[in-house]
Amino acid sequence: MSSPVTASERTVRHAFGNVLAFFVLILIGVLAFSIRLFSVIKYESVIHEFDPYFNYRVTQFLTKNGIYDFWNWFDDRTWYPLGRVIGGTVYPGLTLTAGTLWWVLHSLNIPLSVETVCVFTAPTFSAFASWATYLLTKEVKGPGAGLAAAALLGMVPSYISRSVAGSYDNEAVAIFALIFTFFLYIKTLNTGSLFYATLNAISYFYMVCSWGGYTFIINLIPMHVLLCIVTGRYSPRLYIAYAPLVVLGTLLAALVPVVGFNAVMTSEHFASFLVFIIIHVVALVYYIKGILSPRMFKVAVTLVLSIGLAVCCAVIAILIAVVASSPTKGWSGRSLSLLDPTYASKYIPIIASVSEHQPPTWPSYFMDINVLAFLVPAGIIACFLPLSDASSFAVLYIVTSVYFSGVMVRLMLVLAPAACIMSGIALSEAFDALTGSIKFHLLGFSIENSQAGAGDASPDNVPAQKNAVKSDASENTLKERTSRKSKKKEKEREKEEQDGKSSLKSQIKRLQVLPFEASIIGVFLLILLGAFYVVHCVWAAAEAYSAPSIVLTSHTQSGLHVFDDFREAYAWLRHNTEVDDKVASWWDYGYQTTAMANRTVIVDNNTWNNTHIATVGTAMSSPEKAAWEIFNSLDVKYVLVVFGGLVGYPSDDINKFLWMVRIGGGVFPHIKEPDYLRDGQYRIDSQATPTMLNCLMYKLSYYRFVDTDGKGFDRVRQTEIGKKYFKLTHFEEVFTTHHWMVRIYKLKPQKNRIRGKSKKSKSKASSTASSTKRRINKNPWL
Repeated sequence: MSSPVTASERTVRHAFGNVLAFFVLILIGVLAFSIRLFSVIKYESVIHEFDPYFNYRVTQFLTKNGIYDFWNWFDDRTWYPLGRVIGGTVYPGLTLTAGTLWWVLHSLNIPLSVETVCVFTAPTFSAFASWATYLLTKEVKGPGAGLAAAALLGMVPSYISRSVAGSYDNEAVAIFALIFTFFLYIKTLNTGSLFYATLNAISYFYMVCSWGGYTFIINLIPMHVLLCIVTGRYSPRLYIAYAPLVVLGTLLAALVPVVGFNAVMTSEHFASFLVFIIIHVVALVYYIKGILSPRMFKVAVTLVLSIGLAVCCAVIAILIAVVASSPTKGWSGRSLSLLDPTYASKYIPIIASVSEHQPPTWPSYFMDINVLAFLVPAGIIACFLPLSDASSFAVLYIVTSVYFSGVMVRLMLVLAPAACIMSGIALSEAFDALTGSIKFHLLGFSIENSQAGAGDASPDNVPAQKNAVKSDASENTLKERTSRKSKKKEKEREKEEQDGKSSLKSQIKRLQVLPFEASIIGVFLLILLGAFYVVHCVWAAAEAYSAPSIVLTSHTQSGLHVFDDFREAYAWLRHNTEVDDKVASWWDYGYQTTAMANRTVIVDNNTWNNTHIATVGTAMSSPEKAAWEIFNSLDVKYVLVVFGGLVGYPSDDINKFLWMVRIGGGVFPHIKEPDYLRDGQYRIDSQATPTMLNCLMYKLSYYRFVDTDGKGFDRVRQTEIGKKYFKLTHFEEVFTTHHWMVRIYKLKPQKNRIRGKSKKSKSKASSTASSTKRRINKNPWL
């Protein structure tokens, strides 16, 4: 009678655990969403940073004009006079997701604006990413580790930095797609289900639509498959998990216009095809082994390996031929900068100029993942106890993500889910060991004491009772059938075996039990560690990552100061310039100018044309007249510069000027970086070089700056400027924001020639021509 009760208790306990886990997951989703709302609460519902403004503009176009016009949209307000085909050069996943959400909400009569949907897309998908992390970690180490990992990911600062309300960038949905694709791969690997394999390919397709980081998936999964084959862990489940992903995933990826034939022509995808061939050779060997005798199997293996090696050599030769025809060996510039961290600084300064492409510092790891950095090693060790296909994938994931995050600070975002998974496994295993020890001390001793007390209470009566029971049983069993006797004996044997196994387990458990006091202290320390992590994450979400770059704040003794100069400048451009006017600025501000001022820009944040960006950099690095000639040739009417010398804003154009010189000099050789350096440094004080003091960027930044305090003291560079009093001859100031953070200048029209003075003497004309030739040799724009 005891076994049915035990089974029902286990069923009730299992059901209660599932319900509890469901409610905990709901709370984790609410936590992940709400912790990202500090930007809206402290500031306002506004789009952040630079790239999100382009995504917001594209989403506006999609919801207004429809999907077909979106695919065929040619944007003539960017990269003037070249323009840009938006549908074929953008990853559409984020835009289509937000547009679909907006359409569904309006179908339900919830009239939210496009901007509101874009602002809250990232927090919504952060909750989805937390749930996907639970599913992935559950497949690796169970539901307890999954809940811990989901809670950690919902608060990790590295992910918050890219998913706060208003951060409408590709990573907002891509991290969810990344984790969910890994979950479906592991689910297929554990079950061997073709249904999950198909879902895995569809999830991979969504990842390809969302972010260029999909190449991480299509390289990590082949690495894991190859690892399983080398370590002798091949199974039909591995084949089902991998082969449909490569076939269906590649076909679907080729449907994305921005990817197209790159899915089969670039080196980032070749590893998946090579492993695809290898796994088929291995599958063929295992199939032949099952149907042939050992002797025939040796002959067949020799034949298969010979043919397989020949095919592999032919494929490798073709790949080498294709790769050798490309100057970059078939790799993109960003991929090469990951494989060789010095590549971008040597050959592609436009990539090296982006701050998020720089390698991180050690403090940034503690800032972005905090205590997870100390829990990851424990999680790796736990994955080897025991090692499975799923846990080996988790170990491979954390190892590769640690390497890539060390090369590029932006890829700390890829490290965050792996660190949360490993830390969740470590915390779950630690809590299981500590609470198990406490439970053993509290319950195990009480049960033993109660059993011992019951045995000592009436030692004389127990044998008598047993004899009486045996006599009654013997009388009854004479009347029973022989079949029931045999069944009873079998049950008794099974019970004895179970008792023996339970006693052996209890002995093993005794050996693994920690002291009671140490267990209590360990649980307290883990709770304290979690509390410290929560406090740090809340601080990071509220203070470090919630401020939108377009609205700045500063805390001083007099109170809070808000700097809204960017929107002030863009509003001035929208209301005081013509619709067809062209605005030149450094590429960082192109997306914002197009989206907020609705004016045509020369370059923007897409950075697809290095020559065009180098042209703007050359203009900013040139003297005023030469810069006027360059901008006039591009039909530019206004020039926008960002200056932080008055309020101490460090991310201004003077601090970015070295990249303007390097990028411009990489295309136009007359721009030489040593001409702007004094003792190997860029200086703007009295020791600055004449080339630096006379370049357009210096003049547009420091024009009338001495009128602010009478000294011209730059608070960012902490020095007085070298050239304080000068006039502009080819540009005129038309607008400067309240805090001098954004300054807008207009190109002066070309002066009309006076007919009487245009006739020069022949000698003077020849000397002018010779000097002009010399200037042409120095500057191709004159």
